[in-house]
Amino acid sequence: MFTGTSALAVGGLILGGFIGYLVRQLFTSRAASSIEQKTKLKLEDAEERAKRIILESENKAADLLADTRKESREQKIKLDSLEERILKREEILDRKLVVLSSDETSLKSKTEELKKKEVDIAGLRNEIETRLEKVSGLSRGEALQKLFAEIKEAQSQELANLLQKLDKERRDAVEKKTAEIITTCLERYARSQVAEITTTTFPLADEELKGKIIGREGRNIRALERATGVEFIIDETPDSVVISSFDPLRREIARLALEKLIKDGRIQPAKIEEKVEEAKQELNKRIMEVGEAAVMEVGIYDLPKEIIQLLGRLNFRTSYGQNVLMHSVEMAHLAGMMASELGLNVEVAKRGALLHDIGKAIDHEVEGTHIELGRKILKKYNIPEAVIEAMQSHHEDYPYAIPEAYIVTAVDVLSGARPGARRDSLEHYLKRLADLEKIATEFQGVKSAYAISAGRELRIFVTPEKIDDFKALELAREIANRIQSELKYPGEIKVVVVREMRAVEYAK
Repeated sequence: MFTGTSALAVGGLILGGFIGYLVRQLFTSRAASSIEQKTKLKLEDAEERAKRIILESENKAADLLADTRKESREQKIKLDSLEERILKREEILDRKLVVLSSDETSLKSKTEELKKKEVDIAGLRNEIETRLEKVSGLSRGEALQKLFAEIKEAQSQELANLLQKLDKERRDAVEKKTAEIITTCLERYARSQVAEITTTTFPLADEELKGKIIGREGRNIRALERATGVEFIIDETPDSVVISSFDPLRREIARLALEKLIKDGRIQPAKIEEKVEEAKQELNKRIMEVGEAAVMEVGIYDLPKEIIQLLGRLNFRTSYGQNVLMHSVEMAHLAGMMASELGLNVEVAKRGALLHDIGKAIDHEVEGTHIELGRKILKKYNIPEAVIEAMQSHHEDYPYAIPEAYIVTAVDVLSGARPGARRDSLEHYLKRLADLEKIATEFQGVKSAYAISAGRELRIFVTPEKIDDFKALELAREIANRIQSELKYPGEIKVVVVREMRAVEYAK
């Protein structure tokens, strides 16, 4: 039983394997047939594409060949046209060559003609020179020497004029901006100047008042002089009394006191002391008013009262005949405008200029220079350091710390050097003029020298045989340099050298 079953199983397995084999063969055959069909289709498609490419290539080749032939025809036409133009140019050049040959021949003939004329001119020139020598009495060499001398003289004159022009241009270039600034400042500001002296004349309504002022045995005048510290000069001058003192404050107190006594009518020692005290109080009040008016005029409003009081005292102080307060106010205006023109600190410049002589308000009472006293005063009342630096250098006692210091120095010189601003003593004035003339006459070739225009111009006359125009310019420069190095003076001195040639002949 078992054996039969096994046999059936084996037979089933063999049958199943055979059926599977047949099925695989069937599928394999179908697949091979499908691949072969696809390959055949691809080959047909490739052949079709190849035919199209070949056809397109043939068409493009035909088009390219046609274009090439067309371009070749066009290039041939251009070459033919170019060849024609070249032939025409050759013909033109041939004609020009013929013309140039003709011109060359003409030039050769003209050159030969010119050579002949040059020979003729040379002969005429020699003949003319011979005749000129006979007529003028000068040989060729002498005539050349005379001509060269004339040329040298003419060139020297031109050189002198040129140097003069260059010197002027240099001055103009250096001083142009300064002149503009100074001119602008002076045009914008002007004020009258008061000249103070050491005496005050007090007018009297009645000549009999002189006796009252003197008093019995001179008691009244002695009391006045003792209370005021001044000297009363009562002489034969009609209707006036002279008050003399170096201190203008004392003179003003004495004048006010005398005025009050005359109005009161009672002139006696007791009344004199009372009126002198009233005069002092009135003067102090006036000093404050004058100081306030000054700071208001220049536009400075925050100064301490003590400083304003000292400024008011400057109204009664003079320097070389110039009122110090008016000088300071003038400087403040000029400094402010000059600083504005130069783009500097206007406030510092104005304050430094206004306060530059503040020390002169007390220099009669306290020992020390007015600059040192001014520095101490300004530091005491907490004036800014920049203002102190601006004012302390106007006499070059201190170095210039800030640009505004240069402005204060400049306007100080400008205000003091202005004509009429200051007065020197007669002896000093005469000595300065004599020194100017002496310096000029020490130079060789100077015939005479005169100081004119109050010493602001030195006019020098030279010997024309010794000094020519060029040396005259050099002489003026040398004299100016020597004056600048040896003398001290305000402003500037103009040096003028005059060279005059005179030819004199008498008809007999």
